[in-house]
Amino acid sequence: MPYRRLPNTDIARLKAFKMALASGVEIPPFKLAFSQSTLQKMRNFYTSFEQMMQQQKSSFSSQSSKSKELGVITRKAKLYISHFYQVLNFAIMRGEITPVSRKFYGLRENDSKLPNLNNEKDIAFWGDKLIKGEAERIANGGNPITNPTAAVVRVRYEHFQEAVRYQKVLQKTTAYATDKIAAMRAEADLLILNCWNEVEATFDLLPEDIRRDKSAKYGVVYVYRPYERDEKQVTEVSNEIVDSEEFVSEAEIMAETTLQQERREMLENDNIEEESKEQLQYSIFFTNN
Repeated sequence: MPYRRLPNTDIARLKAFKMALASGVEIPPFKLAFSQSTLQKMRNFYTSFEQMMQQQKSSFSSQSSKSKELGVITRKAKLYISHFYQVLNFAIMRGEITPVSRKFYGLRENDSKLPNLNNEKDIAFWGDKLIKGEAERIANGGNPITNPTAAVVRVRYEHFQEAVRYQKVLQKTTAYATDKIAAMRAEADLLILNCWNEVEATFDLLPEDIRRDKSAKYGVVYVYRPYERDEKQVTEVSNEIVDSEEFVSEAEIMAETTLQQERREMLENDNIEEESKEQLQYSIFFTNN
């Protein structure tokens, strides 16, 4: 015997609400299998639950889409910052800038290694050091570094910062909707459970198969156990075989009947021809005599 299974995903919960509410619209109140109070509670809850799910889906979709853009913007910002520090080292190697100038950018005087730009925090940190350090060095009489200039790097850096901020907003929105949905699941499950209990209680006196069929129209889900599914498949296959055998038997009977009818018609035709021949012979005999 199949057992009833409550929804275990948010989409399944939403589907259960939709089917129950659709029944509440299509079926008159005095014929509805669950109470009007349950129907009203489900209507009130369904609106906010569906809106929160749509918000989560929309924000997560935007987050995924903007994540690809953020990746491109991040790589550009990292490239420009890295190139600026490389040009700084080249200028020091040529003697155009003194090694002590590295201190303006938060670097050690005799350390020519490029700063690590492995993640967003590193890019934000060293980009900020670059912009402020270059402005301070120029204010102390230094010549601007070119190709790229600090102004060009600043544009890429600010674009990167803006993209990161927007991504964090989307992440917060998605997290908020996810938490709200998680908090609403217990109430959703309770409403569905009450509705299904009332539906099954209404059809309790009916035979098992009819009760399940009528309850399923209200969204109640029944699931066969593995061995029950196998038995059901075997029964269906057996029925199909029996039906096919009956069909073949009927076809054979019809074919046999048709064949017998054709034989009778042939015999009748042969008799008619024999009688015609005899009459013709008699007429010729009398004519000659």
